Amino acid sequence: MRCPKCKNLDTKVIDSRIAEDGKSIRRRRECEKCGARFTTFERMEFINFFVTKTSGEQEMYDRSKVQQSIGKSIYKRNVDMQQIEFIINELESEWAANKKGITSKRIGKDILRRLKDVDQVAYVRFASIYHNFDDVDHFAEFIKSEFE
Repeated sequence: MRCPKCKNLDTKVIDSRIAEDGKSIRRRRECEKCGARFTTFERMEFINFFVTKTSGEQEMYDRSKVQQSIGKSIYKRNVDMQQIEFIINELESEWAANKKGITSKRIGKDILRRLKDVDQVAYVRFASIYHNFDDVDHFAEFIKSEFE
């Protein structure tokens, strides 16, 4: 593992623990050259699966796209990143188990459903992109109907 400070390749593991979700390992490392300490996470690799986009095109599932979209919705919110990782891991297990494949619409709906329980502002932010509202009135109607 390369040291993020000095880029040295010689690092040693100081501590290893199973993360809260039980599907990843948290490792504390120390650079043998500069002494900098940093944390890495190892997570179980899931079976790859295809996502069918609204255009009908299929592509391989890309976890980073899900992380980025959720990241935008929780930006500057007091949301625990471990909770988000746990949610993504759970959803990936559900999606990978679906032998027929998964649609991008389903991915969006599932994320939206889970974000509602985590943070209402993040939920509204994600919904504004997912639903692609035509104007402010439709957006306001959505918010009103969701939180009455």
